[in-house]
Amino acid sequence: MPGINMIVCSKQVPDPEAPPSLFKVDTVANKMVTGPEVKPVISQYDEFALEAALRIKDKLGGKITALSLGNKIVRDVIKKALAVGADDLILLEDEAFDGGDSWSTAHALVAAIKKIGQYDLILCGRQSSDWDAGQIGLGIAEILGIPAVTLVRKVEVTDRKAKVERVIPDGYEKIEVTLPAVITVTSELGALRYATLKGIMAAAKKQPIVWKPADIGLESSQVGAAGRRIKLTKLFQPVKEAKCEVIEGETAAEAGANLAMRLRQAKLL
Repeated sequence: MPGINMIVCSKQVPDPEAPPSLFKVDTVANKMVTGPEVKPVISQYDEFALEAALRIKDKLGGKITALSLGNKIVRDVIKKALAVGADDLILLEDEAFDGGDSWSTAHALVAAIKKIGQYDLILCGRQSSDWDAGQIGLGIAEILGIPAVTLVRKVEVTDRKAKVERVIPDGYEKIEVTLPAVITVTSELGALRYATLKGIMAAAKKQPIVWKPADIGLESSQVGAAGRRIKLTKLFQPVKEAKCEVIEGETAAEAGANLAMRLRQAKLL
């Protein structure tokens, strides 16, 4: 088939590898806050989705449009998509997009996808690295009325169809889906390739396209926190407690016997 048009959704998130002590919960506002020590990155599963698109482009040619939603998006972070081989970068960037849930985010992304117009395949990470909801890809497919396949570790496109391997608990299953379709990609596909010097220099020169809610035909009341359909009642950090009991004995054999007796008392044996 001729070159394929792909849209890859990529989200800027706080670095999930940062120490947990740097993440705090504002219990009044019911939101997570981080200090300047926590740097923004592209959500890792979204990087896998981008790599899947690049592999398809390597074989078939075509166009990759990276699409990101948020506010105060760091250009050096989000431009990574351009540096590794995406053709265009579109940012849905406005204060109104802050605080959205899966519905309002998917709704805005779909409005942008419709404005882009040309697409054969939409790729998302299986879930984001911050909220881990795993709902955006399916939400996009539902609103657009096109098929979706989740947890994909391999994808090949031929004759207006995508043949994919979908991860299941005890292995994988092979699925064929007619395009256009949405695919969510998991880590088994493999890490995103490194950017070349040529790609980095080209990305530095290219400016992203920025759309506000009005640019995609939406009111501010339909996106972000104002457009939420889910009410977050409580956000908290779990408290982990551990108790250690040392089992002793005059000899190793006695200590072992005492341990076995203690495990029986605790009904663990």
